[in-house]
Amino acid sequence: MNRSVTELPFNRFLGLETATEPARLLSLPSGDQYLNHLGTVHASALLALAEASSGEFLLRHFGSAAGVVPVVRRIEAKFRKPAHGAVASTASAASEALLQLDADLAAKGRALIPVAVELHDEAGTHVLSASVEWFIQRLNPTEPNA
Repeated sequence: MNRSVTELPFNRFLGLETATEPARLLSLPSGDQYLNHLGTVHASALLALAEASSGEFLLRHFGSAAGVVPVVRRIEAKFRKPAHGAVASTASAASEALLQLDADLAAKGRALIPVAVELHDEAGTHVLSASVEWFIQRLNPTEPNA
């Protein structure tokens, strides 16, 4: 079982890392492979970091992914400024939403939760704001991997 979303094959391929700054969650290192035609970090790389960061936030909330299947349902993003160099993330959810998530999973076995993600580049520029909505279903306890 993955302890971090950085262990998922696609995220390893991208080079996503756990952020070294305590206030940050994940980071995308600086590298030419992430650049677009303007020499700034490509939108797809930023979206991948935002999605992974929201998943990492939920993984830390649950303590592990055992017993649940999370799937991204929707992502809305606003690109604020061009990103240069390494990019790091923060993620959060309202405490009421987390309580509702836990209650819905216990009562219905499924739930929706939006996770807010903010990305900043190495200069501290706020480069992206996103909301990632997750559909989470509890596994049947009689199924394998539950």
